[in-house]
Amino acid sequence: MTKAHRQHRVSGILEEHTVTSQAQVVEFLEAKGITATQATVSRDLDELGAIKVRISGGETIYAIPELPIDRVAPEDHLRRVLGDWMADVVYSGNLVVLRTPPGSAHVVASALDRAGMNEILGTVAGDDTMIVVAAEEVGGKKLAARLRELAGMDS
Repeated sequence: MTKAHRQHRVSGILEEHTVTSQAQVVEFLEAKGITATQATVSRDLDELGAIKVRISGGETIYAIPELPIDRVAPEDHLRRVLGDWMADVVYSGNLVVLRTPPGSAHVVASALDRAGMNEILGTVAGDDTMIVVAAEEVGGKKLAARLRELAGMDS
């Protein structure tokens, strides 16, 4: 199980269940046949941007907030997401196709959408593949090279 797979599962657990502790996340993962330590889950929650929120009754649970569309992701966050989850980059015309581990394309697309890059008009994500539409004046070749650079991949 890759880090991306595990984090995808953690994200799903937080969406489906009321989770009050990291130990509960570990238990839910174990129920799915995934072994993870509390320290690993703690790092995963941090990297996913999970926060504790108070629900009615006063209990606090973990949640991953949806970020406003106008919030810009810092470049170091974008570099980390691309470096961790971008497996392949190809281009054609003004389109760039990115491949990720299964279940991770939406994470990369969200990071790109929030990055506020003028070179990108938009993204469309599936399960493990996404299309990035490059601005006409930039083109797919130049954008693909920029994304490879951000991810620390050899051109």
